[in-house]
Amino acid sequence: MAWDTERTRRRLLDAATAEFAEHGLAGARIDRIAQAAGVNKERIYQYFGKKDDLFAAVLDARLRASMDDVPMTGVGADAVGDYAGRLFDHHLADGVIPRLVFWEGLELGVAAAANAARVEYQQQKLTRFQALMPGVDRAVAGELLLTIVSLVNAWPVLGQLDRLLLGSGDPAADADADADVDRRAGRRAAIVAMVTAAARVALERAR
Repeated sequence: MAWDTERTRRRLLDAATAEFAEHGLAGARIDRIAQAAGVNKERIYQYFGKKDDLFAAVLDARLRASMDDVPMTGVGADAVGDYAGRLFDHHLADGVIPRLVFWEGLELGVAAAANAARVEYQQQKLTRFQALMPGVDRAVAGELLLTIVSLVNAWPVLGQLDRLLLGSGDPAADADADADVDRRAGRRAAIVAMVTAAARVALERAR
């Protein structure tokens, strides 16, 4: 029977996504990824190259999928706020994108900006985002998109700051499932409101 290359690649990417999200680039182990995927680890090197390249492939695949999962639609400040809210929902449901992005920042830093695939993805995303605000300069749109991405990615991985700044002071009460749902809704509303206001100012200045 012929080897299903595409299926094997997908299994490796899924296993690597879970491994990198949990342990980061430095802490991830190729043998654990291979075992989770049910393939020989030599397949990883054959398909993706070294571990750094596999990490880049994982992040690129996840981010490109998110651009399709969370389309940018409409025009104007409300459309920008709507996108921010849907991106927040997506990243919380996805569970790994914020962790992967933070691991990338911690372990690779600005060196990640030398990755051609990441540059292409971000420029495509910025072009789509700019279309939500006709007349707004690309640099201004880029600042606002960076703000959205930073806010959306930070909340899932910096939960301790949320509890410290906005918790009730009662750990038991803050750990309650209903309180967690309320905080998610509150944080989402705050992000949407801030982003919508910033987009409205940018559009007014562009006019």
